[in-house]
Amino acid sequence: MTQPLSRSTFPDLPSYPERMIQFGEGNFMRAFVDWQLQQMNNKGLFQGSAVLVQPLGQGLGEMLAEQDYLYTVLLNGILNGETVSDREIMTSVSRLVNPYTDYDTFLALAENDELEFITSNTTEAGIAYHPGDKLDDAPQKSFPGKLTALLYKRFQLGKKGFIIIPCELIDRNGEKLREIVLQYAAEWQLGDEFTAWLERENTFCCSLVDRIVPGYPRDKAEALAEELGYRDNLMVTAEPFLFWVIEGPAWLADKLPLSQAGLNVVVTEDMTPYRERKVHLLNGPHTAMVSLGLLAGLETVEDVMNDGVFSAFVKELIDEELIPMLDLPREELQFFAEAVQERFKNPFIRHELTSIYLNSISKFKTRLLPVLLRYRRERGELPKLMTLSFAALLLGYRGDKLQRQDSPEVLAVFDEAWKNPQSFIQVILQNAGLWGEDLSSVPGLAEELEAGLRKLDELGSRSALQQSLEGGIACKD
Repeated sequence: MTQPLSRSTFPDLPSYPERMIQFGEGNFMRAFVDWQLQQMNNKGLFQGSAVLVQPLGQGLGEMLAEQDYLYTVLLNGILNGETVSDREIMTSVSRLVNPYTDYDTFLALAENDELEFITSNTTEAGIAYHPGDKLDDAPQKSFPGKLTALLYKRFQLGKKGFIIIPCELIDRNGEKLREIVLQYAAEWQLGDEFTAWLERENTFCCSLVDRIVPGYPRDKAEALAEELGYRDNLMVTAEPFLFWVIEGPAWLADKLPLSQAGLNVVVTEDMTPYRERKVHLLNGPHTAMVSLGLLAGLETVEDVMNDGVFSAFVKELIDEELIPMLDLPREELQFFAEAVQERFKNPFIRHELTSIYLNSISKFKTRLLPVLLRYRRERGELPKLMTLSFAALLLGYRGDKLQRQDSPEVLAVFDEAWKNPQSFIQVILQNAGLWGEDLSSVPGLAEELEAGLRKLDELGSRSALQQSLEGGIACKD
């Protein structure tokens, strides 16, 4: 029987001083930020580790402690035409602090002068204001509330501020986090001097992250234990491709020498073009394929790309509906799109459609809806594939064909609207809380969605999609 991964199993593994506070201990951050710290450490460029802060009451703290905060990242896939299969034990995490059980230790992080970076991934809903949070809570419910309390403690100690780089998948994440911290500072009456210190001593950066991280390889765990020679309950699989765009001052590239370590990281004054390219050409096709694919019985992104009808859908969606609506050179977009489709076909990564399906309404709103509306404005018609994907999304949220994964509030809205199928489309499109605006006035949208719902119900996802692919141009008025 293989031994569990621990420092007693591997006594010669290095340890590093804590230089980063990381809110979030999930698969993505451990295979993205912490993996990059490891690469810098391997080249002697950073010589630091991350102390993790558990953002929710339940987390991986005990499991990480059992393995002495060691875990394995498994990179599997094709990068630049070469097959990559890499296994590496991460030594870039020092410990985990749970503010729900040890709030004093959390606040004590403010005392460490060597800590200079803060990163986070607390889910897409993590950067949000919670009106009940107070300074004397132990802890505050929200991530920005906890961060404000930590920063205030740092200020009280008369120490320097932090470089703060959130990784949550929301637009302008650093700006939004800063706004909420300043809101708490004012609400908690922490004083003008603290506000001035926040602005002067801390650098809030917006960032864009890109790496597919399916997570724990459950179906291969036993075989991997034999291959590795140890048992790792926290190993995480990821594709070899990585891209991180950080919008911040030029000096940050030297302070955090990621690119010097050979990592695909860009520090820029304006991340907007990179964000639009990634959100609409990688995340967009993911969201477009997921409901249609699940309704057709497909399980993974690779299944989609190996299916003739669905792979044709992805290619036509990208080439004819997404790329023409983006304000970057077409050649550059086409090159990026081809790389994306290569990543989608990765035979070494099992990227479950059900994991992409989580919170699909907010994802559609961010990733596809802006493109759909621009297409309608500029071309006077609706993009046929995106519109059918929208219909499949709404059908999935009826709840009788797919297992919905969304907030109780969103599901309650759909349950109420579906009580009257005849008025469902009109009611749901009018809900600005879901879409950010009233969509019922978009010409032709309600009619095309109703037609799409009927087609999907009568023909099934595959036949409906095939009919749309063969039907030529987009849905006219």
